[in-house]
Amino acid sequence: MNPGRHVCAHVNPEVIEAPPGPEYAPIEAALADLDRGRRAIGWRSVAGRIQLAEACAERLQRVARDWVDVACREKGVAGNKSARAEEIVTGPMATMRYLRLLTRSLREVELHGHPLPPKVIIDPEGRLRVRVFPCPGLFDRLLLWEFQADAWMEPGVTTDSLWSTLRDRLGSTWPEAPISLVLGAGNNSCIPAIDSLERIIERGQVVLLKLNPVNNYLGPIYEQAFSPLIEVGGLRIIRGGADVGAAAMAHPEIDDVHLTGSLKTYKRIVWGGSDDERSRRQRDHAPILRKPLTCELGNVTPWILTPGPYSHRQLMAQADTVAAALTANAGFNCVTPRVLVTWRRWNDQPQFLDLLQHTLDSIPRRPAYYPNALENYRGATGSSAELGPDGSLPWTVLRDVDPAAMPGYFASECFTNVCVEVAIDAASEQHFLDQAVDFVNEKLWGNLAAAITIHPECRWPEPHERRLQSCLKRLKHTAIAINQSPGVIFWMMSAPWGGSAQATLSDPQSGIGKAHGTLLLDRVEKTVLEGPLVVHPNPFWLPSHPDPEPVAWRLLELYHDPSVWHLANMLTAACHHPS
Repeated sequence: MNPGRHVCAHVNPEVIEAPPGPEYAPIEAALADLDRGRRAIGWRSVAGRIQLAEACAERLQRVARDWVDVACREKGVAGNKSARAEEIVTGPMATMRYLRLLTRSLREVELHGHPLPPKVIIDPEGRLRVRVFPCPGLFDRLLLWEFQADAWMEPGVTTDSLWSTLRDRLGSTWPEAPISLVLGAGNNSCIPAIDSLERIIERGQVVLLKLNPVNNYLGPIYEQAFSPLIEVGGLRIIRGGADVGAAAMAHPEIDDVHLTGSLKTYKRIVWGGSDDERSRRQRDHAPILRKPLTCELGNVTPWILTPGPYSHRQLMAQADTVAAALTANAGFNCVTPRVLVTWRRWNDQPQFLDLLQHTLDSIPRRPAYYPNALENYRGATGSSAELGPDGSLPWTVLRDVDPAAMPGYFASECFTNVCVEVAIDAASEQHFLDQAVDFVNEKLWGNLAAAITIHPECRWPEPHERRLQSCLKRLKHTAIAINQSPGVIFWMMSAPWGGSAQATLSDPQSGIGKAHGTLLLDRVEKTVLEGPLVVHPNPFWLPSHPDPEPVAWRLLELYHDPSVWHLANMLTAACHHPS
């Protein structure tokens, strides 16, 4: 150990759940390689990291089809065009977008000392809002011209202090690179990749990536796509169960840990395996893991549907949008809507719910590949359901649910194909949104993401807009989408993603710290995305799109090579509808 770099002095051996043996040899070998890599100077400069990011983008493009093929095969959706398009978006495409945007920001750091955001706004209260979407360089303004997103900075952040932590964030003060353990997510294939890339290319660390057993199949793909990082000693990948992860966390060479997983996993690795042990340790302020930890732990994601003068087309489009969010990745996303919040006296409520169910009925079921999906489904529905012949479960929306009748559903994220609707008894349309915000803040676990559907006419005159802005401010969530899924905020890659500044080890809520965010912003309170009720042309991520896969591939090609030629190919594919 080099005494000049940050090392946590307290390593509790109780974290090891099995005695070290031959099965842990890969950890020792990987850490020995990373120990050599962290001492290298050349690749850790900003210029060196730019070269690595560009090299990874090239290798990624070569393996993109293999990446999607293996993910779809393992999830049992190889012949499902919509599912394949999703895997493109949430795998190689999101990763490519992250690499391109981060490369641009690092070039701006070289030239100007910090990234150049599209716009910095001062809101009526004097607080900064930084425009994080659309991003320059990737034709966002043309392809998604109706979308924009702002990062709301914490109170006290000024234009002068916006980049005050950038030097520390880039790891410029470290004599040697810390070794970070990344415990990979098991659901979306881009998450372990981007969590690792962030630490290596953005923060100048070296990474031991431990894959989740659910998607161990990604190992060979990652080893090809990120071979430039492996070659310089910046990345090593290991596989195994919880015992391997526990042994890696306890290893003295590991400086910090990042987890993307469930609150249950978090509690086990930080506070212990039993309720009694966790209570004792929290009372004594004695966590098992005593190394710096960041994490993203999911959310009971609400979607608030405000009443308004919607046309039938607008209701259909929003039903399509909600259905896409419900069924994406077979419902195994941390931003999957789990609770729809409606006004009980909303005249269009029955019509909207009928349109949503009709849309869900038209979407092919997918295998429920994630562990415990069937048990979670039975628990949420109170049924004795069985998996279908293809291993699937039905897309299910339970209407007019009383939260008191199933409190467990609202208190923890239910990873399965179930969403519930809760009707709020507000005195008027104007009071509904305020009461809906109170409900989700007080009754739903987590603060990661939320969505609001609102008609443009309900934002004017000015007092209505002020009420909406007040509700956005009061919502505890760090990613809020208007008229679209908050998953779009994640996919943008330019916005920070994760927990709030109030998170603690004892009460992490949806997570501690934030991930990615290619504008390299710190002290972001929340990101708010605004989108239209109806997107033009019909976006390929909606289930109503007739042929989404070619569009997704063209978008990946555009991000790989942002040129007018690939833009033309992308627009042609987006506008082509097979007969």
